[in-house]
Amino acid sequence: MFKLLDTVALTHDIPAAGLKRGDLGAIVELHSPAAMEVEFVAASGRTQSLLTLEAKDVRAVGDQDLIAVRSLAASGG
Repeated sequence: MFKLLDTVALTHDIPAAGLKRGDLGAIVELHSPAAMEVEFVAASGRTQSLLTLEAKDVRAVGDQDLIAVRSLAASGG
């Protein structure tokens, strides 16, 4: 289903990582069809989080999605 370097969106908040539902990440490693390493970066390019997630934690991004920006300071991350 997912491929290396796919852009994905979180399906739920992950407060411990300072991430919110809808945040975009890139798949940087595939461990299995159901597990992957996803990197989330700030607009500057700095890595915010690098997490091992399950397929249920992310969804594909498509033409129906609009990209937005939010402040990490406002989220406590």
